Amino acid sequence: MKVYTGSGDRGRTSLFSGERVPKDNARIDAYGNLDELNSVIGALIACLPRDCGELREELEAIQSRLFPIGAWLATTPGAPAAAALPPLDPDDAARLERCIDRFAAGLPVLTAFILPGGDIGAAWSHVARTVCRRTERSVVRLAADATGTAAAEQMARAIVYLNRLSDYFFVLARHINRLHGLEDRLWKHG
Repeated sequence: MKVYTGSGDRGRTSLFSGERVPKDNARIDAYGNLDELNSVIGALIACLPRDCGELREELEAIQSRLFPIGAWLATTPGAPAAAALPPLDPDDAARLERCIDRFAAGLPVLTAFILPGGDIGAAWSHVARTVCRRTERSVVRLAADATGTAAAEQMARAIVYLNRLSDYFFVLARHINRLHGLEDRLWKHG
């Protein structure tokens, strides 16, 4: 099977639900942002030392959870294809909260803004955080289109998950730096 089909050469592509839309459509933008986030998480995993097996598995599980979100983003609310999509797990955000609490337990309380960076894994975690926030903003824009459909609840769950996921990446960056003996670099204004 060839990777290229040529069907998008005129600036249009197909949604999961079958409609052909311009490639700058809000749905394409949203699941494109989600795909970028998944790739950034892959880069983050690639930087982690091999002895971080549990963290690698946790991040790969997060990557896997992004695919069902992408399917909902690639489906027009109310389209027949939506009936075939699995519902998003409402407990996914709570799982992230437990991870955040686990990481935060070993971190000093923040009293100022921090500068992104430090260890390469922490830096990639900050990139993941910012891409996640952009993804969340694009999903929020789509959520209004889902009002009154079965997709509305799924979009709401996706927004909660992405909101929590960006918090996860912030705390993870601090955690990775701590594992490498690096302190948070505080922003100094003035």
